[in-house]
Amino acid sequence: MSIHIIGLTGLPEVQTGDDLAQLIRAATPVVDRETIVVIAQKIVSKAEGAIVDLRSIDPSELARNWATQFGKDPRLIELVLRESRRIVRMDRDVLIAETRHGFVTANAGIDQSNVPGEHFATTLPLDPDASARRIREGLGCGAVIISDTFGRPWREGLVNVAIGISGLEPLGDLRGARDRSGRLMQSTVLAVADELAAAAGLAMPKSGGVPVALITGFDWARGVGSAQALIRAPEKDLFR
Repeated sequence: MSIHIIGLTGLPEVQTGDDLAQLIRAATPVVDRETIVVIAQKIVSKAEGAIVDLRSIDPSELARNWATQFGKDPRLIELVLRESRRIVRMDRDVLIAETRHGFVTANAGIDQSNVPGEHFATTLPLDPDASARRIREGLGCGAVIISDTFGRPWREGLVNVAIGISGLEPLGDLRGARDRSGRLMQSTVLAVADELAAAAGLAMPKSGGVPVALITGFDWARGVGSAQALIRAPEKDLFR
């Protein structure tokens, strides 16, 4: 298998209301049914207007107290609290939260990087799977993955993961198959969508203005797809 990943350059600064499929199509003529398009969450949020003016937020007492303790902007902390289903950990200058979608990440995915203006922050798309589906339909490509950068428990460094999917099965279930030694695999389920998002991230430098990557040459299981399939159910989660 030979996989090719190309970071797409030449996209303009995305504004609220922009048609991302149209912008991507204008930047490259090579997208087809054999192409997986990986798109950074940030430009999806911008296009969908998931941008908050922090000056419009009145922080709660909890947000003010925590922000004062750790030198944070209380308005930003309040936005994180509002976008969270559950606060997982609030300690040592780190706020880990479960978003309304079920993702567990720092600051509930709230981010100010690559957002013009010091008073603005982006939130995650309301429904990233639906966003991926609309973009895929507009592009006519094989699959779309919306990626975001998450930290990982027990490991240093950040990795891009899939938070929105359309056109591919996010998990590759190898249970019941045999390995090269003939042993029956009993628990091997690969997070294919996350692996693709992470690989594409290498061609999408954060400071390089490359929010889209094209993947070709990968043979994937086609399907409706949903990033919700990547979230472990509470009853199977040993660390919740």
